[in-house]
Amino acid sequence: MKKIDADLKARSFAPIYLLYGEESYLKRQYKEKLKQALISEGDSMNFSHFEGKDIRPGELIDLAETLPFFADRRLILVENSGMFKNACEEMADYLKEIAATACLVFVEDEVDKRGKMFKRAKSAGRVAEFSRQNEKILTQWILGRLKKEQKNITRDAMQQFLQETGDDMEQIAQELEKLLCYCLDKEAIEAADVKAVCVGQTTNQIFAMIDAIGQKDQKKALTLYYDLLALKEPPMRILFLIVRQFRILLLIQSLAGKGYDDQFIAAKAGIPEFALKKNRAQAKHFTARQLREALEDCAQMEEGVKTGNLNDRMAVELLIVRYSREAGV
Repeated sequence: MKKIDADLKARSFAPIYLLYGEESYLKRQYKEKLKQALISEGDSMNFSHFEGKDIRPGELIDLAETLPFFADRRLILVENSGMFKNACEEMADYLKEIAATACLVFVEDEVDKRGKMFKRAKSAGRVAEFSRQNEKILTQWILGRLKKEQKNITRDAMQQFLQETGDDMEQIAQELEKLLCYCLDKEAIEAADVKAVCVGQTTNQIFAMIDAIGQKDQKKALTLYYDLLALKEPPMRILFLIVRQFRILLLIQSLAGKGYDDQFIAAKAGIPEFALKKNRAQAKHFTARQLREALEDCAQMEEGVKTGNLNDRMAVELLIVRYSREAGV
């Protein structure tokens, strides 16, 4: 990130940028910073955007070789292509000799650091991994945003807020906006304010929904889902929270099986230690294989929605139905 920040400050850019990792908020922030710096607002002649795994490398190469129109460079933004996860020889070969007037920005969830694409991007451009941030960094970031709004927050409120939101910066940003609106006329945000407006209600219902899925109570699981939709929760946010809970359960199973103590497991799972008991009880409803399969299905559902093959509301409903039905049904 520091090298990209330096490029932005100096306005001197590499021909290739690879932004990857699970922290979507930071990836989006840097994607937009690069786009704004590289291309004038409204310049559609010199900007191309591709997304998905069906992108033809030849099309990207042809565009990169096309001279920009009354500009210094042509920007080609490529998102979730899978090229850095699976071999893409044609593009890997091109990255060795990319046109001087082109800039390729790749935004990916997963990469293979041993692959040619990754190695070429690293040698010829900038590579930045955006992973989940620790509590200290998140606290500093939140305090910085609150300072701009001339707000203070009590220590108890900060702890409560992070417990409710977890470590996903996208979710933190959304909940912080709600909290600021709620506390518009207050100088200091207190724990009671966090409890009043943040995601506790949603996460509690997600937990209950996963419980119902594990107990094969399909009617209850779907009722909880429809309640969340009635509360105007976006289906893809519900899917994110389902994925988050499945990951917590799988991690708890794995670490408990290796003999780690409760404090260590809770820290690694990103949950308070007092919540570990109920999460461990929920984990008993699933085998490790079921949890891994569920996470794979969640990823496929998300991909289906992003590519337009699935309706977001229906995708989550199908997932709930699939894992809450009785065996053999």
